[in-house]
Amino acid sequence: MSAGFKETRTVDQVLNEAIKYVRHRPGVIEVPISEALYRYLAEDVVARFDVPGFNRSAVDGYAVRSIDTFGASPTNPITLRVIGFMAVGDEPGKFALNPGEAVEISTGAALPINADAVVMYEDTRRSGDYVEVLRPVPPMGNVSRRGEDVRAGEVMFRRGMRLLPWDLGVLASMGVYRVRVYSLRVAIISTGNELVEVTDVPQEGPPPGRVINSSRFVIEGLVKSLGFDPVYLGIVGDDIDRIAKTVEDAIKGYDAVITTGGISVGRVDYTIKAVMKLNPEYVNHGLSIRPGRPNSIAVVNGKPVFMLSGFPVAAATGFDVLVRPILLHMVGGEDEPRPVVKGVLTRRVSTPVNTRSFVRVRVYLGKDGGVYVEPLALTGSGILSTLVRGNGILVVPENREGFDEGDEVEVTLTRPIYRENA
Repeated sequence: MSAGFKETRTVDQVLNEAIKYVRHRPGVIEVPISEALYRYLAEDVVARFDVPGFNRSAVDGYAVRSIDTFGASPTNPITLRVIGFMAVGDEPGKFALNPGEAVEISTGAALPINADAVVMYEDTRRSGDYVEVLRPVPPMGNVSRRGEDVRAGEVMFRRGMRLLPWDLGVLASMGVYRVRVYSLRVAIISTGNELVEVTDVPQEGPPPGRVINSSRFVIEGLVKSLGFDPVYLGIVGDDIDRIAKTVEDAIKGYDAVITTGGISVGRVDYTIKAVMKLNPEYVNHGLSIRPGRPNSIAVVNGKPVFMLSGFPVAAATGFDVLVRPILLHMVGGEDEPRPVVKGVLTRRVSTPVNTRSFVRVRVYLGKDGGVYVEPLALTGSGILSTLVRGNGILVVPENREGFDEGDEVEVTLTRPIYRENA
């Protein structure tokens, strides 16, 4: 634990250490796939049967015996007798082809018995009960084979995988209606005598010296965005014993705890002192990041306690670099890729060396078609509106003191690129 933040440690150092102490794993619940979106699987899912379960047509056309089409050409068509029509849902045994016969077929319909290929409509000419084949088709041509999508016995989904919308469709096609997923519940505690809930604020605004608790909604939203369940426990005043008791109870009832406020160095570091009373197995006070230097972490009884800044932008930064990777570790999940764009910096960005800086920026498409990056705020960890006015984060690594105007930089987008510099 550093004194006065004079020896704060890098994010990578703290993560590598803290994860070793996080032994707790969240509970597992079984839910219907309609309720599983964005949750993390708690076990592998193995296919019980082939998908598709039969050979089916990949095009609209005529099911044939491929051997009957060999040698066909526009100048030398091969004529086959059409004995019927196969629609989606018809059983393969509805028709059985003999030499010289064909069955008209819809995309997705099962192939009739003895058929091993499909000729597209575009390669045929129909005349009454007969069809002229203008081009040969190879065995299994234009056919979606049995098990082509999913094979019986295949591990299609792995434990820790986050379920996306198309995953639910694949699960349904596999006959899977319910899945076992992790239920990770995160307690959120706001601290500070200055805080008031937005529901308690009069029309004219909060009284002088009081601050609306906006960080609570930022953190709740970030937890939800990961597919986890936030549980807000309210505001606790600047009282070390009360904070310690609230955090202790939260540790017993939830999988992880996030507090905001009370972690600055000096007289107001109530939260860090309160958590120290719980005899954590691991604690780190402060990170080499900007904004969010006070962001801290402790591990108590194998569960993480994240102590984030009371300033919303700093808290959001702390969540991204500290909370997100550890919560994902708890469910065996991986962080998902985020959209990145390169653009030209419109003015110099200066940052302290040995500190990873997260600069809020506005990325826009200039009149010349180029992509430009405009820094919005180099300081001010409480200026939350910059995350609304801006649409990206420029990360300056620890080994740099910033970027110069005109440099091409890489930005992680939080919203689409603006189409004009308004």
